[in-house]
Amino acid sequence: MNQLLERVDARVWDPTGSMRMGDLAEQGPAKSVILSFDIEEHHRIEAAAGLKIDSGLRAHYGERAGETTRWLLDQLDVREIRATFFIIGQLAAEQPRLVRAIHEAGHEVASHGWDHRRVLEMDPAEFREDVRRSRDVLEQITGEAVVGYRAPTFSIVRRTAWALDILAELGLLYDSSIYPVRHDRYGIPDAPRTPFLARGHEGEILEIPPATLRVGRYHVPIGGGGYFRLLPLALMERALGQVGRDGQPPVAMLYFHPWEFDPDQPRLPLRRLSRFRTYVGIARSRDRLGRLLARHRFARAVDVARPLHDRRHELPTFRPAG
Repeated sequence: MNQLLERVDARVWDPTGSMRMGDLAEQGPAKSVILSFDIEEHHRIEAAAGLKIDSGLRAHYGERAGETTRWLLDQLDVREIRATFFIIGQLAAEQPRLVRAIHEAGHEVASHGWDHRRVLEMDPAEFREDVRRSRDVLEQITGEAVVGYRAPTFSIVRRTAWALDILAELGLLYDSSIYPVRHDRYGIPDAPRTPFLARGHEGEILEIPPATLRVGRYHVPIGGGGYFRLLPLALMERALGQVGRDGQPPVAMLYFHPWEFDPDQPRLPLRRLSRFRTYVGIARSRDRLGRLLARHRFARAVDVARPLHDRRHELPTFRPAG
């Protein structure tokens, strides 16, 4: 990774122009930057899998997730930004007022599964029920159809490509689960960097992958999470500039989690590498998010997905299972 980053020209790209949702093809150097948040409690992160977390701490993390999400809503409101919130069903069932606040503020409510279990841990029947159950509770709370999905830990990979057929069968408009990078926990490195049609064995669905930075023949993950906290913000700007110039279509997806903006939360007893990945940069993440929000105009995923779906015959097709 260090060798790759040494080759990157980290000059900050200064975007101009606004998004035109009705005609993405005519944007030229302008682009659509989708802002998204994965709403789950801190103890559900993949790095904490296998840890025994007592009920009191779980409840505390739930409270903090709600409080920090409301802080995020305030930051977006003052800037008149609308985003997509991928919410786990179990948290939604426990905090319906939070979900209503997100929806009533004009943000998109999408599914992040029921309890943040990775697709790798489920068979097709379990996955179908997981998505259905999470979507149902979100729709009951908001009274609006849920059309987007993101798998926990981007766990739609080659061996879980069957999940694409189920998402298409359930009638979802788009997915945002395939990260086109090489990583020890997720990723399909040869997948397209910008929106494409992801084809399963029988069905297909619009896929909107997280943003990456192209360095030679490599795709460096840069769309959010630990990469946002660890790497210079200029690298994310550089990636957005690449998408604006070269992306077909010129669409970039960014993602964050509420716990990443909560520096005072109790720390989990993680192993050294996981502890570094989880907590690096949290102390400065609120300030960094503010600077990012001030530099761009953002969109909800659904507002980008609808015109893309209408012109899906123009998008590249990729079959993860080969």
